[in-house]
Amino acid sequence: MTTSISELSAQVRRLRKHDAWYKNPVWGRLVVIEALVMVLSILTNETQGSPNDYTLLFKDSWFCARGVQFLVGGAIIWVLAEVWRARGLSKIAAQATAPVKGLRNNAVLRNPWTKRGSLLVLVVVAVLLPTMGMFTLPYFQSVLAGQIGVYVLAALGLNVVVGWAGLLDLGYIAFFAIGAYTTAILSGKLPVGDDGNPELHPPIHLNLFFAFPIAVVLTMVAGLILGAPTLRLRGDYLAIVTLGFHEIVLNVANNDPKGLTNGSLGATGISTFRFNLFGVHYDWNPTDSKPYWYLAIGIIILVVFAFRRLEHSKVGRSWTAIREDEVAAAASGVPTVKYKLMAFAIGASTSGFAGVLATAKITAITPQNFPLTLSIFVLAYVIFGGMGSLTGVIVGASLMTFLPAFLQGPPSWFNSGKPVVDPKDVPMWIGAVLLTMMIFRPQGLIPSKRRAQELTQAEHGVGDADAMTESVEGVAP
Repeated sequence: MTTSISELSAQVRRLRKHDAWYKNPVWGRLVVIEALVMVLSILTNETQGSPNDYTLLFKDSWFCARGVQFLVGGAIIWVLAEVWRARGLSKIAAQATAPVKGLRNNAVLRNPWTKRGSLLVLVVVAVLLPTMGMFTLPYFQSVLAGQIGVYVLAALGLNVVVGWAGLLDLGYIAFFAIGAYTTAILSGKLPVGDDGNPELHPPIHLNLFFAFPIAVVLTMVAGLILGAPTLRLRGDYLAIVTLGFHEIVLNVANNDPKGLTNGSLGATGISTFRFNLFGVHYDWNPTDSKPYWYLAIGIIILVVFAFRRLEHSKVGRSWTAIREDEVAAAASGVPTVKYKLMAFAIGASTSGFAGVLATAKITAITPQNFPLTLSIFVLAYVIFGGMGSLTGVIVGASLMTFLPAFLQGPPSWFNSGKPVVDPKDVPMWIGAVLLTMMIFRPQGLIPSKRRAQELTQAEHGVGDADAMTESVEGVAP
């Protein structure tokens, strides 16, 4: 059967249309990236429209040198992504770093004394950090003690709940708030005194070192109260309940029941730590951040030591089994509700510890100090560092807390000391970092060995059954 010239021409036209450049997914990805960077240019632009020119924001974001810079930046990102995709740079990088990874099997490096020596060096560096470089500046010392130390401690507690037990807790900062208000009450700043109602005079005046055990007990009880009726829920339902618990705590703080929280005004002038033993008296000065940093390091070391023991105990194996498959864990004899309650209580008590430390440093609290976004940030720190990894959580929380503070108040040698990022844009940049991390390294910055192995098996199509069998082995009581 012969084909006419017109039919051949029609087939050629169809083939050309099918292979048109604009239908190539490579160019489609370029269009998407450029569109995203143009939206980003608008979101990060502080220019606003005026009654005389409603298009001023678009002109100042797109049709100017700023727009060209964002377009060029988007093109660079597209080129790097396409080269990564075409050349398989992830595999090349893995092959290049294989000799370094092989050092893990070195007998010297695997020696327990080598690991202990490395940990000792890290602790010494952390202790001496306020005397090094830019950390000698009061601003960065305050960031160390008031933010990094506090959020590392909070992230370690949330890692127990999310990373080990697999329970999505979106109301974690509610326990932080309970610890903070407990500190204000024990220091004698709440309830606020009222001559018309003598019962509201603060009845307690304690050294804040005593607030630590009391706040831990109260937040642990709060964790049990939240967990007991709700931990039979799973997944999104549990997340919604914890979110509701956060809103309840925040509304109670705002509504000021019987003058206990002083409503939206909160408490100010909260006394800080005092030391008076064997004739030695020392009052901590909130303007001097070094003592708070040293205290935070000491608490973090104790928490990591305790959590490390928990991770490799029967309790830790039970949490792992529940995280992997709760039904299979229960069928294997693991009392799931008991261990989930334990995870909630331990995580809540650690958050209360962080609340005491933060309140003693800033000496003032209001309900606005504990927004829902703070819970999201702490969860982001855990995911960024590596869920289930104590080292990863510490590194992730430290980096994600320090970098925004650094970009908002850099030293004089960086950008002439001018802020690089507007405080309102910090959540957006954190979200961008998380998106990038989830695309290129979903296991986190420094993942736990178990988590990395699970993701590797998933990439090769290995089901969760084998991992579940290994997880629950030896867990059943």
